[in-house]
Amino acid sequence: MDHRSSERPSTASSHRSRRSRRRLALAVPVVLSLTASLGFLPAAASAAPPADSARQAARATGTAEAPSLAYVVNTRTDHRTIASVQRAIAEADGSVVATYRQIGVIVVHSANPDFGAEIRKARGVQSAGATRTAPLTAAGTTDQGAAEVLTAEQAARTAKASKAAGAGEPLEADQWDLRAIGADKAAKINPGSSRVTVAVIDTGVDDTHPDLAPNFSAAQSANCVGGKADTSEGAWRPYTADDYHGTHVAGEIAAARNGIGVAGVAPGVKVSSIKVSDPDNGLFYPENVVCAFVFAADHGVEITNNSYYVDPWLYNCMDDPDQRAIVDAVNRAQLYAQRKGTLHLASAGNSNHDLDSDAIVDDSSPDDSTPVTRTIDPHECFDVPTQLPGIVTVSATGVDEEKSYYSSYGKGVVDVAAPGGDARYQIPDTPSKNGRILSTMPNNAYAWLQGTSMASPHAAGVAALLKSEHPWASPATLQRLLKAQADNPGCPASYDQDGDGTQDAGCEGGKRVNGFYGHGIVDALRAVK
Repeated sequence: MDHRSSERPSTASSHRSRRSRRRLALAVPVVLSLTASLGFLPAAASAAPPADSARQAARATGTAEAPSLAYVVNTRTDHRTIASVQRAIAEADGSVVATYRQIGVIVVHSANPDFGAEIRKARGVQSAGATRTAPLTAAGTTDQGAAEVLTAEQAARTAKASKAAGAGEPLEADQWDLRAIGADKAAKINPGSSRVTVAVIDTGVDDTHPDLAPNFSAAQSANCVGGKADTSEGAWRPYTADDYHGTHVAGEIAAARNGIGVAGVAPGVKVSSIKVSDPDNGLFYPENVVCAFVFAADHGVEITNNSYYVDPWLYNCMDDPDQRAIVDAVNRAQLYAQRKGTLHLASAGNSNHDLDSDAIVDDSSPDDSTPVTRTIDPHECFDVPTQLPGIVTVSATGVDEEKSYYSSYGKGVVDVAAPGGDARYQIPDTPSKNGRILSTMPNNAYAWLQGTSMASPHAAGVAALLKSEHPWASPATLQRLLKAQADNPGCPASYDQDGDGTQDAGCEGGKRVNGFYGHGIVDALRAVK
């Protein structure tokens, strides 16, 4: 979801979903091939504050040094090189927060304004850069976003309609999205295996919710904020009720069929929470996401859902050393997870951008300090993690199986589509007549949200059903199965949703694969047959 719209979650509320992106094409599926070519790229300004004499002046006057920034330092995985780089980090006034030896990524804090430039010169360092443009700050809360909470009156009306229709869950009559992909029928054949876990990498999950508690896996949950996993009891939960995004996503995937509230696409699988949102500003920093992918891989998670982009850059341009290091670090982590058997799904974004276009204006980056407008080529500047190799990209549809008005798209970028809601142009004939997606919220509540943030978990739920049917399927095989069972409506003859005579988006491609739906809209019923 887009943080410039109502679809953006901060730690406190607004549900944050994917924003514009273009798939990163690597010659081989190893980030080291990318790293090897970095020396031939033109120089560019670093995302970190400009180097100056702040450190020397502070030492000379005895005043406090500059505030700390966070960095990722990427190197080879052998012990000797890592030890050498750690010594270089200390010599450059850096403090190691976490070392991920299995992928050669070191998370560092440093108040040295020259740290990035100094550490990039150290022997063994392949790339290094700041993961934010503003100093580390104390924790705080943010404003509430625009969720539409289910009222008691609406719940009573929906429960009556659900009972009359023979639906298993009291609020199921309002879940047009389940029926749109056959998930209600699929649950009667195979609701999913409890041996399959989908990790929600997000703002945290309220595992005490009665619709989530039966399927929650605490052993595969953690708080990765800061770049180091905290597995203490409840660390994976949202900071406040306003940080509802992850809880909503979890319910879409695996809310139990237990006669309470709603049902998920795969109500028999497990769901876990890996919290990555910063408590101060709700941003998803690279070191947090690196931690999340490695934790998921090392704890046997089969599928991850990623309804976000890695902050602070909407697009990470490879001619910038900081942004290049972010791509390198996160790619190492997600590829490591893929090698250990984890499939990743991510949402396409809510800007209605053609992600296969020649140029996109990015006026939101960096989003942790002062944005600077820039025009980027989405084939050279990458949204992370969604454009990384092997990650399934999901666009959003409404009840009429048309692309949602806000959903980004792009031929060769979108892999599949799934219900994400469209409260503007696609209104369902349900008790509440709400085109958004109804799901779980913290404190035993329910609410509607819409966005590609909601589409990705629907696809993740179908992927979990496929994994339940094919337990030995690798991530690559699982992705092929997900595409094979999808149903593609093809490009529409016209996409003038507001009726002003101008096409609101252009769909390229045919019935088999196109820019709006990729290989098609996921189908839960076909997945279990």
